[in-house]
Amino acid sequence: MPAKKISTLLLLSAMSSGCSSIVGSMPDWVALVSGESDSPLESRETNPAAGDEALKAAVAENNKGQDEPQAADTTALDSAIDPELQQTAESAREKLDSAPGNSANTRDDDGLWGRLREGFALDHSVNNERVRAQLDWYVSHRAYINRVVERGRRYLYHIIEQVEARGLPTELALLPVVESAFDPFAYSHGRAAGLWQFIPSTGKYFGLTQSWWHDDRRDILAGTDAALTYLERLSDRFDGDFTLALAAYNSGGGTVSSAMRRSRNASKPTDFWSLELPRETRHYVPKLIALAKIFDNPEKYGIELPPVPDQPYFEVVDTGSQIDLAQAAELAGLDIDEIYLLNPSFNRWATNPDGPHRLLVPVDSAEQFRRGIAGLDPKQRVTWEDYNVVSGDSLLKLSHQFNTTVDVIRDVNSLDSNIIRVGQKLMIPVASRSGSEYALSAAQRLQRKQSRSAGRDGTRVEHQVQPGDTFWDIARDHRVSVRQVAAWNGMAPGDRLMPGQKLVIWSKTAHKSTTVASRRNGVIRKVGYQVRKGDSLAAIASRFAVNVSDIASWNDLNTSRYLQPGQSLVLYVDVRNSP
Repeated sequence: MPAKKISTLLLLSAMSSGCSSIVGSMPDWVALVSGESDSPLESRETNPAAGDEALKAAVAENNKGQDEPQAADTTALDSAIDPELQQTAESAREKLDSAPGNSANTRDDDGLWGRLREGFALDHSVNNERVRAQLDWYVSHRAYINRVVERGRRYLYHIIEQVEARGLPTELALLPVVESAFDPFAYSHGRAAGLWQFIPSTGKYFGLTQSWWHDDRRDILAGTDAALTYLERLSDRFDGDFTLALAAYNSGGGTVSSAMRRSRNASKPTDFWSLELPRETRHYVPKLIALAKIFDNPEKYGIELPPVPDQPYFEVVDTGSQIDLAQAAELAGLDIDEIYLLNPSFNRWATNPDGPHRLLVPVDSAEQFRRGIAGLDPKQRVTWEDYNVVSGDSLLKLSHQFNTTVDVIRDVNSLDSNIIRVGQKLMIPVASRSGSEYALSAAQRLQRKQSRSAGRDGTRVEHQVQPGDTFWDIARDHRVSVRQVAAWNGMAPGDRLMPGQKLVIWSKTAHKSTTVASRRNGVIRKVGYQVRKGDSLAAIASRFAVNVSDIASWNDLNTSRYLQPGQSLVLYVDVRNSP
């Protein structure tokens, strides 16, 4: 009997006897997520996978009039990926989607796919209509499968290795396909980031810190470790049922527990397939099952998976201290884009000065990089600017001038306060190359995003954020949605706006000054409204003298769906115009 069949039988046996031994022993603090308390883990929003739904739409558009999309036609596909990689240089796109490290030295003829299949443990025999729908889509869009495999080949070996080490079903290694389309820079409107799409609060709970320098949610090692730890705890919470654990990963453990409680109270089954869950969650698990079916037996579905060798793609190299990423690329003999793709957590031109002091580099370049960095004085790993303070300088002004932060300048120079004096000497870390050299840094990704004009209506307007500005204010001034303003600027609607920040808006308002004056002279109040029987968006909009599109944007509503009596809405009303 094949090992995969045996492992499946063992899993079913363990589940039927109430045994949770399929998950490694849980730490003492697992109780934090064992109940239905309001913990940070319940704050994960139900959002479409970043890079997934948009990519589907793009593939569908590419496929019009042809059975299979041409591999060379990638423009629409790349444009649909939300994670800020849309307009990277051609070399960066080729680097991301190429087939690196394609070696014949594999474990068997199937390479990494054979190893993946050995650890499959979920029930692939499910013949649910939701699974069939996802399976039909994937099978009819083979370019999508090829695309995500090429994106994921840098990371798959490490992820599968970590899944195996924890004794988890290896289907979980395919979860980044559902979450982010294996795009490490994926960022959703719900503020989820990275391969595993952690929102800030959940990421912080699992130690994924964020700063001006970095965002650990995008870190390949830390993000994978946090995601698998989270899935382990959710599996323990739901007695080893990974369909429920996956549903909870998408919408929160409390959401799933509440759905189970409602089913029990109604004397209905409490398995995943029977629960009333949010729409995205109902399709989330079927997506993974459908993918597992394809990767388990691609020939059955007429799909040829791109080969991926069963060997590490990268090694972890200790840098000892902060290092300029362009200098690291030069020492390793690599294109800087490859450094960013393996180390996507870094927002700027250098690694985080607070560590961890490590870089992921391709296996073939690791030894050269070690030799290069060993022979480099730590003081030379970052370029420093000697600066003499002149009249009118402030730490804030200097931080803008040198593309850094007040905290960095203060920490580097051991300053106790923000006060500086004329003639004082400061050491300021600066990039060793021009900004355009760091093509995948946060600043360059944002610049490309803001410069895009394809498919955008309206007049391009640059808005400098003023104290008191909100996304809603700015969106209303320009007759666009909050989500559009956020997306055009690489943000999510829940992100904070900072005074002085530059936003690019494709305005549909002819006279910006008039709308801004109108808003500033208005008397806007936040109003809570509970939907009544017979209400519609149009009726509510008319009653409060607002737009239907505004109500939908404020409350993240789908205008094609009916409102439900008792549903709570938030409205921003100019009390001068409302009855």
